[in-house]
Amino acid sequence: MKVVVVGASGTMGSKVVKYLERDGHDLVVASKETGVNALTGHGLDDAFDGADTIIDVTNFGSFGSGDVLGLFKQAGTNLLASARKHNVKHYLALSVVGTESLVENDYFRAKLVQENLIRASDLPYTIVRSTQFFEYLSGIVSTSADDGVIQLPSLRLQPVAGAEVAAWMAKLTAQEPENSIVEIGGPEPVDFIDLANQLMTVTEDARPVTSDPAARYFGITVRRDGLIPTMPTALGKLTYHDWLSRTSYA
Repeated sequence: MKVVVVGASGTMGSKVVKYLERDGHDLVVASKETGVNALTGHGLDDAFDGADTIIDVTNFGSFGSGDVLGLFKQAGTNLLASARKHNVKHYLALSVVGTESLVENDYFRAKLVQENLIRASDLPYTIVRSTQFFEYLSGIVSTSADDGVIQLPSLRLQPVAGAEVAAWMAKLTAQEPENSIVEIGGPEPVDFIDLANQLMTVTEDARPVTSDPAARYFGITVRRDGLIPTMPTALGKLTYHDWLSRTSYA
């Protein structure tokens, strides 16, 4: 089976590539570094020729910086046009749990547009919505820093190890398209403040951490359980505590 990973040099793409290599797929690593540019379309037809599955883990901007909506729309249009041209049998894309609740933020609105483009493409597809990666929690916590205090919204999160998401996406490569959205999250929901306190302890960060029902998540008011998977198809096994103990933080 020929599998193309678009965005292969990124945090998730590089992890997916490792699992696909282990499984022995005929693999094409597609990124700007290998001459494939989703935004311009350069190199897509050569990369997609004869492909059975496309794994789209492209990412543009970060939580509303720049014209993220335009970038996702342009890249998605190019990727899907080339995939249709080459009769790709499975278009597998990574998105975010709770996207519909986050559309006030440009980044998450762009992810929803990306999903809609895929659904309207007539390609067989699977959209994988994941909860927050453990790898990104430090950055998420940092966005809530204000005058030496970490002031978090009163949310529950169900974060997951990026490697477990990558392994699941590699597994889905060999399965039939779902033609729908599937979800993956961590082992169980945890209060955001508890996750932050674990991080602060391991990193020896003395800043106080508080929880405020009025605080916002990337500028958005979100229901307490609004970012929890409603019908998860898969759950990771590694807890945030165990992941922290295995990382460079430890």
